Amino acid sequence: MKNLTGILKQHSRRYTQLITALLYNFHLTGFVTGRIYKGNLKGACVPGLNCYSCPGALFACPLGSLQGAIQKTAYKLPLYMLGTLLLFGVLFGRLICGFACPFGLIQELLFKLPIRKLKKSRMTRALSYLKYLILAVFVVGVPLVKKAPGFCKYICPAGTLEAGLPLVLMDERLKGLTGALFSWKMFMLALCILLCSVCYRAFCRFICPLGAIYSFFAPVAFFGVCVDNGKCTNCGACVRSCKMDVKRVGDHECIQCGECAKVCSAGAIGRKNPVRVGQKAR
Repeated sequence: MKNLTGILKQHSRRYTQLITALLYNFHLTGFVTGRIYKGNLKGACVPGLNCYSCPGALFACPLGSLQGAIQKTAYKLPLYMLGTLLLFGVLFGRLICGFACPFGLIQELLFKLPIRKLKKSRMTRALSYLKYLILAVFVVGVPLVKKAPGFCKYICPAGTLEAGLPLVLMDERLKGLTGALFSWKMFMLALCILLCSVCYRAFCRFICPLGAIYSFFAPVAFFGVCVDNGKCTNCGACVRSCKMDVKRVGDHECIQCGECAKVCSAGAIGRKNPVRVGQKAR
């Protein structure tokens, strides 16, 4: 029984990711019929990246909804979407990336492929700022100027994998409508799969604008990891062992997975307790 408890605790994050992916995409008949769910639940957003047009999706994607709302800023401010992202950010921050993003799970599974890996370096840390440029240009700029969902239309590999590809394969009529844009999106998907196979969560680290948004809430998010400065010996094992481009535990690149706690010999890393204001992310 003790061994079973240890196994469950060790893999709890993976189970959470799997359950989350299932709950986001519980419209299972959609994978058979190829029809997108358009019921009342689509008016609400899930916290993680999950395409609105996925045949199984019951809810909307926050990134797609934000772009749609920005397109309409000439008529009204996107208060609902800004409030939704604010709520998710203040409560969870990038904990969502580590526990509640189906595409994050896919990236981690791709990284398990037995091929040579690219280690983090100064180059990857520099590239981690690219996602903020993508946020500014494709999520804000293109919807404002071109009135089009720039990220979803030109970049998002999650949308191609979860929606574009399944729908085209299931609907013969759509096959005849594919053109240069679909070919470009397939290229972006293939490139993302390759990058994620050799570089841990490459999309999450370098491209994802939703992760960029949640990263702004790293200092204030209620839930996540924190360091007990009274116990910390400043050995740096936590940062060295982390596959993300963090400079310290809990910073804007930290996805709050808690894996660093396993290598902390001082037992200084734990989960935030919102009730105890004495604990701070280091």
